[in-house]
Amino acid sequence: MAETKNYEVVIVGGGPAGLACGQYSARAGRKTVILEELAPGGQTMIIDEIENYPGLGKVSGYEIGAKFEEQAVGFGCEIVYGGVNSITRLPDGTFSLDTTDGTFLSPVVVIATGAKHRSLDVPGEKEMIGHGVSYCATCDGPFFRGRKILVCGGGDSACQEAMFLRKLSDDVTVTHRRDRFRAQASIVKAMLDSGIKTLMNKTVESINEKNGKVGSVTFRDKETGELTTEDFDGVFIFVGNVPQTALVPDCEKDEAGFIRTDAHMMTSIPGIFAAGDVRDTPFRQVVTAAADGAVAAHYASEYIDALNGMKY
Repeated sequence: MAETKNYEVVIVGGGPAGLACGQYSARAGRKTVILEELAPGGQTMIIDEIENYPGLGKVSGYEIGAKFEEQAVGFGCEIVYGGVNSITRLPDGTFSLDTTDGTFLSPVVVIATGAKHRSLDVPGEKEMIGHGVSYCATCDGPFFRGRKILVCGGGDSACQEAMFLRKLSDDVTVTHRRDRFRAQASIVKAMLDSGIKTLMNKTVESINEKNGKVGSVTFRDKETGELTTEDFDGVFIFVGNVPQTALVPDCEKDEAGFIRTDAHMMTSIPGIFAAGDVRDTPFRQVVTAAADGAVAAHYASEYIDALNGMKY
C-alpha cells in the first residue's frame, strides 16, 4: 500500500518559482516538499545563457537551476521526483495529492507547473518533429550548425533563441505574423545587429518534407495573400506557451488559460497558490518567477498560521 506523507507546504513543479518557494518556505520553518516530474530548474535547463539575473552576470540555465536547487535543499526543502496525478480537497480543507510516489497531504499547495510550448498547428509540423522541427534551440541547434535556419515567433524567446542559433549559423531568419516584434526593443536591436534576417507579416502555412527531413517552408503574405516557398533545413518554433493547469481545473483563469491570483499569489481556491509562468503574470522571466515563489511561500506560511488560530 502506498505511503501517505504529511507536509505543511507541497509545491508542484521544480522550476525557478517552485525552487524559490521551497527555499523561502523551508527557511520559514515549514515542512516543505517539491514534487518535480523531470529535473529541477524547469525551462532554465534548456536556456543556453542568462545574462539579466541580478547579481550573477552571465550564467547558463543549467547552472542557475542547480544553484536554486542547492539553496532550497540547503534550507531543508525536500525534492521528490515523480508525477502528480490529481489534487483533491478533503472535507476538512486539507489537500490530498495522488502521485507516483504515494499520497501527499497538506493544507497548502503551490502550483508552479509552468507552461509548455505552443505549436503552429500547420501541416508537416508534427510529422517533422525530430527531423528538422524543434522547440529548443540549445537542445537541437548544434545539429544545424552551418545550415539554413528559420525561427518562428516575435517575442523575447524567439529573438533570444535566434541569437543563440546565429552563433551556429550565418543563415538565420526570423518570421513573425505581425509587422513588428513583441520582444523588448533592446533584444530586437541586438538580434538585428547580429545579422539575422526577418520575414514580417507572414504566416507559416506548411512545413514541407524532403528526403524524410525539413526541406522548405511555405508562407502566406498577410497583406496580399500570396504564397511563397523557401528552402530551410531547420525550423525552430517559439510562438508562446500553454499554461499547465490540468491539476487545478476549478481555479479561476484568464482568457489565455493562465491561473488568476491576487497579490499574495493566492488563487480563487483558498489554500492553493500559484507562482511563475503558470499564473497570469504580465512578464515571464526567471527573476519574476523566483519573486512569485518567494511571495507565495510568505503568504502560504501566514495562511497556515491563520488556520492554526495564530493572531498578530
